[in-house]
Amino acid sequence: MTDLTKQSLLDKVKIPADLRRLPESDLRALADEVRRATIDTVAVTGGHLGSSLGVVELTVALHYVFNTPDDRLIWDVGHQAYPHKILTGRRDRIKTLRQGGGLSGFTKRAESEYDPFGAGHSSTSISVGVGMAVARDLLKRDNHVVAVIGDGSMSAGMAFEAMNNAGAMQSRLTVILNDNDMSIAPPTGAMSSYLARLSSDKNFLKLRDVGKQISAHLPKSVDRALTRAVEHARTYVTGGTLFEELGFYYIGPIDGHNLDHLLPVLKNVRDTDPGGPVLLHVVTQKGKGYPPAEAAKDKYHGVNKFDVVTGAQFKPKANAPSFTKVFGQSLAKEGEKDPKIVAVTAAMPSGTGVDLFEHVFPDRTFDVGIAEQHAVTFAAGLAAEGLKPFCAIYSTFLQRAYDQVMHDVSLQKLPVRFAIDRAGLVGADGATHAGAFDVAFLGCLPNMVIMAAADEAELVHMVATAVAHDDGPIALRYPRGDGFGVEMPQEGVPLEIGKGRIVRKGDKVAILTLGPRLYEALNAADQLAAQGISVTVADARFAKPLDVELVRQLASSHEALITVEEGSIGGFGSYVLQQLAEDGFLDRGLKARAMVLPDVYLDHDSPEKLYAKAGLDTAGIVAKVLSVLGKAPAVAARA
Repeated sequence: MTDLTKQSLLDKVKIPADLRRLPESDLRALADEVRRATIDTVAVTGGHLGSSLGVVELTVALHYVFNTPDDRLIWDVGHQAYPHKILTGRRDRIKTLRQGGGLSGFTKRAESEYDPFGAGHSSTSISVGVGMAVARDLLKRDNHVVAVIGDGSMSAGMAFEAMNNAGAMQSRLTVILNDNDMSIAPPTGAMSSYLARLSSDKNFLKLRDVGKQISAHLPKSVDRALTRAVEHARTYVTGGTLFEELGFYYIGPIDGHNLDHLLPVLKNVRDTDPGGPVLLHVVTQKGKGYPPAEAAKDKYHGVNKFDVVTGAQFKPKANAPSFTKVFGQSLAKEGEKDPKIVAVTAAMPSGTGVDLFEHVFPDRTFDVGIAEQHAVTFAAGLAAEGLKPFCAIYSTFLQRAYDQVMHDVSLQKLPVRFAIDRAGLVGADGATHAGAFDVAFLGCLPNMVIMAAADEAELVHMVATAVAHDDGPIALRYPRGDGFGVEMPQEGVPLEIGKGRIVRKGDKVAILTLGPRLYEALNAADQLAAQGISVTVADARFAKPLDVELVRQLASSHEALITVEEGSIGGFGSYVLQQLAEDGFLDRGLKARAMVLPDVYLDHDSPEKLYAKAGLDTAGIVAKVLSVLGKAPAVAARA
């Protein structure tokens, strides 16, 4: 590994224009410095290390060959863009990555002109690239558009929809397939590099065009046969038949860590117009250049802060198991009792806890790749045949399958169980990954049941409730992070659908919570009691069907009713207010308020700071109650 104290190449590169002034002979050393800077940064901040290390040489080569930012460089997902940020004027702020007020962990338009499109979710880059290429053509510009997409992201239907469109439109676009899964054999040295250079060379393309001109004078059947034979012969050698059939000119595969291979091919791609879109297949290694990452099973895809020398991650000691772990363990226990239970996830088995079920029931676990739409409709098919599918998807990713949830599940009243991880705010991943909207977008769908676990024990019971519920779809939402250390049940017991619980009794103000804000409400009730205000705290458990009896009870016996939830406007609080309006409670002087997330996209920060900013912490709830009652908040309320 290069020692940054002895090398100053990176100090010379403030922006890519500086990079392009370096001789090619310096690029290898520069890449080593970028890799070291990336490792040193993520060791301090945490984040997506493996994917960023895998594209160091590719990032250097792309900025060296293409004239960014005039040439548009689009990173799919954006979690591999740390080297890109280092080279595009953000090195001095790179150690603020994923910290409050610092750089985003993904590409972000508002952050830099070198980020032409914001990301966070996968498989959008080719669609964006097609749009930018068409816009360039209409505006009579001549810049290049380059989209970099991983092999995992290529499993999404949206990527193929975009490729189909690009191939038909014939706009000039370069797609780089970053293949780091080794699912396609890696390049075999000099011969592979030679073939890639040959197929991307101007002379080869001219020869191909001459051949086309000659064959055009032959009978159409012969012309067609010759053209297909040439293309299939070339793609048989290189492996690009699928992409060729979609209308792309395929080049590769080439070694994505070998600058001697990358640079000439990228230059050929830049300088040669094949008459349509190009797909360059690059093979890379996740975690490249950092032995602990290379040796790890997950290649250090997402890591906490860590020791650079040993690679050991600094994980705070948990006082309780994570909600994700509790879900996975509970599902596995239920699976032992019911052979009809199956688990479906979209490329996130460990992130959702499905891997714990998979360890016990590998034949009943299905990872469909980054394909949330397919995951939901696949689960619907399983449910239609009498199985009990748990479709485990992050809240923010379930948004991508909304039509399937509505049309293929809810409309047909199929009993798909949606396990919604990362509900609420997620911290360092920021707005792209915040689970703010699921209650609102699911709650408006007929036949849907929505539960939210207040703690890890409740989650165990809600998994059992979902297993027992066969009368249509049901969703259980739970947050990222550790539980509260509550006593855990030996096994889950199904809850009565649509029934909440009173956790603390008072007589002046009622606080009705949905999900983990229950504990902030209980803390707030303690502080309010010290000021002589008696508070009832209730846990709704269900956003839908709403516990109408509980709502009426709270409304009729308290001066004020306040709902609290970790979700957007239009969710649980709206359902409660609608019920109160219909019952006439708002006509009779009840003071009703709904505490929700603010109607903005909240940037990355720690969850605690984000909830404080949103006014959904203990101090915020205390302040809201005092405001509703017309009392001045105590000075210590936000201490």
